[in-house]
Amino acid sequence: MAALPRIAGRPGYIFTRTGTAPISDYSSSKAKLDAAMLAIAREDASRSGHDPKGIKIKPWRLHDLRRTCSTGMAKLGQPIHVVEAVLNHRSGTISGVAAVYNRYQYLAEKRAALESWGSDVERLIASGGDLR
Repeated sequence: MAALPRIAGRPGYIFTRTGTAPISDYSSSKAKLDAAMLAIAREDASRSGHDPKGIKIKPWRLHDLRRTCSTGMAKLGQPIHVVEAVLNHRSGTISGVAAVYNRYQYLAEKRAALESWGSDVERLIASGGDLR
């Protein structure tokens, strides 16, 4: 834990609502996230001259973020065993006997995959959401 990056005002935990404990109530955290997303979308609509009350957020689940990340890394050409390692899965190409004997953690490969995915997300944001 000492090697993890620190966030100002949030000692001890990277993903936390209080700064003193890990997230444990995902449904209320997601409800807050949904409300924040809706507020941002309505602000954007208002700025562009649309009716903010007509804006809705399509239903989604936190698991969708894992699926999107996995799909995006695969699209970027990351090997499936690295994507699976990022997701902390023991399936894909390293399962069965290979999963028992292969204890390599793929740290450098996972970092490269996540940095590539992060760059792609930044590119998408900068392009205004153009998925090309």
